[in-house]
Amino acid sequence: MTGLVDSWQRQINYLRISVTDLCNLNCVYCSAGSVVRLSHDDILRYEEIQRIVRIAAGMGITKVRLTGGEPLARPDFVKLVAMIAQIDGIDDIAVTTNGILLSKYARELKEAGLNRVNVSLDTLKRERFKQITGGDQLAAVLAGIKAAHQAGLEPVKINVVVMRGKNEDEILDFGRKTIDDGWHVRFIEFMPFGACGTDSVETVPTTEIQERLQVLGKLEPFSGPAGNGPARYYRLPGSEGSLGFITPMTEHFCATCNRLRITSDGHLRPCLLGNDEISLKEALRNGAGDDEIKRLIQQAVIIKREEHHLSGELVPEVVTRPMSQIGG
Repeated sequence: MTGLVDSWQRQINYLRISVTDLCNLNCVYCSAGSVVRLSHDDILRYEEIQRIVRIAAGMGITKVRLTGGEPLARPDFVKLVAMIAQIDGIDDIAVTTNGILLSKYARELKEAGLNRVNVSLDTLKRERFKQITGGDQLAAVLAGIKAAHQAGLEPVKINVVVMRGKNEDEILDFGRKTIDDGWHVRFIEFMPFGACGTDSVETVPTTEIQERLQVLGKLEPFSGPAGNGPARYYRLPGSEGSLGFITPMTEHFCATCNRLRITSDGHLRPCLLGNDEISLKEALRNGAGDDEIKRLIQQAVIIKREEHHLSGELVPEVVTRPMSQIGG
């Protein structure tokens, strides 16, 4: 095994980068409420992100996902995609977005070198969308999904966080979208996140989601659309799309975790659900050479945990950052 390998013999080849903590929505499970936003100087510059990715690519990173906050809300975001696309060794660049600005930038992003896009969408109902996200933007998101298809940013995946009492009654509606419109829908178990004040939100386990979907037909295992994540995929009879299930709560996928994360203020984070961090920004701005940046990346890989304990026997660690800074 070559490249970046952690203490548990997992090959690390995937880097997720939060490019901003700012967002044009205020979703219930992501918002940090009164958490102070980062200043302009706190955020990694595009040249700094490009340098980190270039160095990481030389160590075995081949996949990059750009997240936020809302990445498309950062000025000149298309430029960053083009800068990363020029780096030797990076063979896949993807973005996770809320889709609001996607219709404006989809074609430019494709031309800049973006391969794929994931769109976060938890409801197909306008009023409920306003309740969950704080904005009346459902039409813009649906237009963005259409534009992404037209631009060839395939596969377009739709990420649905299922929450008890908020949107679990739409599971079948999203299931039908895989049949009627060929959508690739991924149901994600809600994760209670310390900094977001979502104690009242209850997780709907994947087993229940799958049971509800059986009304539409038997779920057949499917190899799935292209991607690097932990989803397990299925298809319904007559469907050109797919149904993916991501189970951070009921069935950990830590054993196959292949990723590192960089927060929007330049900290390398080995695990989404742990507070271990290594500052790359400090090293970059203090004139560190490439060898020092490599050492810090290798250090993050070494301290990567075997698993998180969000639903395990140990007391869950309170995550001290909002999701908007980490880039879930």
